[in-house]
Amino acid sequence: MGKLVVSLDNVVIKEFQITKERTTLGRRPYNDIVIDNLAVSGEHAVLTAAQSDVFIKFLAEDAEDYEKTMILRPGAFGRAPGVVGTPASAAAPAAGPASIKVLNGGAAGREVLLTKVVTTVGKPGVQVASVTKRPGGYVLSHVEGSRRPSVNGQPVGEESISLKHGDIIDLAGTQMQFVQN
Repeated sequence: MGKLVVSLDNVVIKEFQITKERTTLGRRPYNDIVIDNLAVSGEHAVLTAAQSDVFIKFLAEDAEDYEKTMILRPGAFGRAPGVVGTPASAAAPAAGPASIKVLNGGAAGREVLLTKVVTTVGKPGVQVASVTKRPGGYVLSHVEGSRRPSVNGQPVGEESISLKHGDIIDLAGTQMQFVQN
């Protein structure tokens, strides 16, 4: 799929092969890519591979980035130290507009427009999922939580699930409908 090269002051510190569809990066030992440096947060970023591109979503509030999401490509430099990439807004995928409509609970009727490459939904510490916009459509991935979200009653596994218009997403008991125009 590709590799991530971590450098400091133009000196390569380490190279990481990106072999999974979803890769976590941070200082904590449970991350897929562990970078032991105080400039890196415990849970710093999530890399999502989509065809020949890799999207990076910065999770840390203080991470320097454009719109919290970038598309990594060889030869272009992003603002995060040592990260190669271009801003997501410069190369956004071509999937059509979509939204998630909350069907139950206190936020019933609320609609979340999916305007970013990666949108996270849920409550940190309880259950969080991400909806990623790809050239061929949208996919849902499990981010955190002991229970996994489900799409039309099917739990989301390690791999992302493609979303289609009308799909029902269950996230910690809150039901949402994926709507794509």
